[in-house]
Amino acid sequence: MQYTANSLENHWMPFSSNRDFKDNPRLIVKAEGCYYWDHKGGKIIDGSSGLFCVALGHGRPEIADAVHAQLNDCDYVPPFQLGHPAAFELASKVAKILPEDMNHVFFCNSGSESIDTALKIVMAYHRANGEGHRNRFVSREKAYHGVNIGGVSLAGLMKNREAFTCTMPNVVHMRHTWMPENRFVKGQPEHGAELAEDLQRMCDNYGGTTIAACFVEPIAGSTGCLVPPKGYLDRLREICDANGILLVFDEVICGFGRTGKAFAAQSFGVTPDIITMAKALTNGAQPMGAVAVRDELYDTVVNSSAYGAIEFFHGYTFSAHPAACAAGLATQNIFEKENVFARAESMTEFFLDKLWELEDLDDIVDLRGYGLLGAFDLKPGDTPGARGPALQKELFWKGLHIKFTGDTGLIAPPLVATQDEISEMIEVIRATLTGN
Repeated sequence: MQYTANSLENHWMPFSSNRDFKDNPRLIVKAEGCYYWDHKGGKIIDGSSGLFCVALGHGRPEIADAVHAQLNDCDYVPPFQLGHPAAFELASKVAKILPEDMNHVFFCNSGSESIDTALKIVMAYHRANGEGHRNRFVSREKAYHGVNIGGVSLAGLMKNREAFTCTMPNVVHMRHTWMPENRFVKGQPEHGAELAEDLQRMCDNYGGTTIAACFVEPIAGSTGCLVPPKGYLDRLREICDANGILLVFDEVICGFGRTGKAFAAQSFGVTPDIITMAKALTNGAQPMGAVAVRDELYDTVVNSSAYGAIEFFHGYTFSAHPAACAAGLATQNIFEKENVFARAESMTEFFLDKLWELEDLDDIVDLRGYGLLGAFDLKPGDTPGARGPALQKELFWKGLHIKFTGDTGLIAPPLVATQDEISEMIEVIRATLTGN
């Protein structure tokens, strides 16, 4: 299983320390089930489902076979003014598991594209509804909404914004929901619902009629699994309703079973106006994102134009690509056939209990988790944010891959992971931090 590239220099890697990586590369050459294999023959358990996208484990033959068959039958169809059956079938499949009254799905190619698509849908809706003056967007500190310019504008992570100065105007940020008194709380914290009043303050300060939409991740994912306090999302919904503001849930990480339901909106009992999704939509086997909207939004935008005219001037060359749709259909079929969401929900208690076994370690200063998504914060070193990347590399060579954001490690097992596999993930972390 040896592999040697002629050169690593030509590939400019994303979100990576390129010089450091190329001095000591970590190359993956095989993936199966919950495991990777590196170019040296090492076996690594995948503790973050790739990047939260491989919910069904790696190497599912049903998905590969579906993509292969689709490419043989029809490899590409222009998505503008033409269609193919798989796109409509996949939209129907996704609509069946969405909250009630969300029956229209727009396909794109990533979570980042889904956010920019949602921004455009919001603008188009308000314009069609006679409220084009709503030009302000609300997001949160510590938010991650992808890397396209709209998502970067909404972002609340400083490092994702500081080099990119020409972002969208009229974006304001609420406070994030992490609070010291919620350290080591499993599930939803009791404290912090009042932080939703930040949205009301935005309405009071700028005028609720100037705000187009409020974008939030139900669980802030990449920043470190910030679980919403009890009542927080409900209050955001109330404020949005009272002021005509659209509520957008970024479910790129949470969607498709991560919280134990199809979508976090269902887990938390709060239905937004728009849901963005990607990642587990195709089990990571093909790039794909999507945006689901309430029927009233779709009807308003579509009916605002003359019959026969283009209603929404937006889309991508690879929107609803046939191979991605085939992967999506195969993935949705497995979710349904194997009752994966219910399986994930049944594994939640075990996963969180295993994660909380790290609570006694001196190096761990906080634990958070909900569903099959959890995080731990490391005690910072001399340079805040430096310990995490160093630990990530050490864990890899000891047989575990998880995602890190600064000094925060994120654990998101495949939804099909066994108790033994989840235990293995936690054991590698413990052994590494204790030097065993």
